[in-house]
Amino acid sequence: MVYIIDPQNAGISGNMIIGALVDLGADGEKVKCLMEDVAVDFGEVEVSLNKVNKSGIDATFCNVKTIDEDNENNHHVHFPDFMEKIDLLKYADIENLTDEMVEMAKKVFKRIAISESRVHGKSLEEVHFHEVGAADAVADVLGSICAYFDLGMDKDKVVGLPIAVGGGVVVTAHGRIPVPAPASLDILKGLNEDSFKDFSKGETKCVGGPVNSELATPTGCALYMEFCDEFLEFAPMMSPEEIAYGCGSKEFDFPNVLRVIKSKNTNGKHKVSVIETNIDHMSGEELGFLFDLLLIEGARDVSVVPITMKKNRPGHLIKVISKPDLVDHLVNILFRETGTLGIRVSENTHRGVAERQFVPLDINVGNHIYTINFKIGLIGDEIISHRPEYEDLRRISVEQDIPLIEVRDVANTMIRDYLENNRE
Repeated sequence: MVYIIDPQNAGISGNMIIGALVDLGADGEKVKCLMEDVAVDFGEVEVSLNKVNKSGIDATFCNVKTIDEDNENNHHVHFPDFMEKIDLLKYADIENLTDEMVEMAKKVFKRIAISESRVHGKSLEEVHFHEVGAADAVADVLGSICAYFDLGMDKDKVVGLPIAVGGGVVVTAHGRIPVPAPASLDILKGLNEDSFKDFSKGETKCVGGPVNSELATPTGCALYMEFCDEFLEFAPMMSPEEIAYGCGSKEFDFPNVLRVIKSKNTNGKHKVSVIETNIDHMSGEELGFLFDLLLIEGARDVSVVPITMKKNRPGHLIKVISKPDLVDHLVNILFRETGTLGIRVSENTHRGVAERQFVPLDINVGNHIYTINFKIGLIGDEIISHRPEYEDLRRISVEQDIPLIEVRDVANTMIRDYLENNRE
């Protein structure tokens, strides 16, 4: 599946994200209860989720009302103290809250704090939250994250489209500031730290308008940056399965909604990077060690090709296929292990990817039952390949002391029969 977050029309905020994801099918009662539970120490909130109509579009509205506005943790909390309180949520008895959710929330708030520190010229230790650190922001962030995990979006790709940020000015704890707010704009720049992986996602895009009002909040922008795996100017090729809308509280002469689209995987092109270097001074043992190390460290594939280099010297072309976010790491390994002075990187190379399914089948060999995993390749509904996993065949061949090709022939017969009998 691919999820597309579309804030092109009316921007993005925490409660709009929650509304859209609940509209998409996240468990509203689970999200509501978690939001109210996590905000207890920050001033408590009352959450409601209702269907509303925004200028002709049916959407879900998440309304978050702070109960204890005067709570000392509701405003002006210093970042280190605030993060400590967020971390302590792991040890609270809060139903459906996982450590993974808390860690993602900490990254969202760290994005906001880093941008606040850059805007105000302060260290992270000096940053304190105003509107952003309030009970409703804690509820918005963890409510959005709960819905994200409830839908299983962490296991699929999330694409972000350009954000409408609005225009004009707003009055904040820092006084009168332009829209988009400095922190919101800074958040959309992204972070170069490896833990955030923003450098591999492409460039975020935003546009002013279409109204004289703030449409993109710091909380919404930080969640958007954390959720998205890729930023695109236009929606990718898709086969829409579900379309959902979450709305904001403001009334405009157009639908004030955030759209989220759930699409089937269309077997489109996936981005990879290709890393290459020529080597003429390494032994076979050293090349073998490097080959294994690159795969262990995350390379999608590695090949070593004999070549003839300048002055007719024999050498090897080392070619590595990598996910974009691992390029720097794998390049550093190549520099360190080979001592080469130059490495070529072809970024954002497109590859066509067929859908893959894995089918385990039991096979009787020598009166022993073994399980073999088969990799099934599909283009749409058409099966284009069906291959048994080599390690499974090898294990049976060694244990039964029979040729590998005999095991493969039996396995291929079984998978053909299975596919023939299970066609729809």
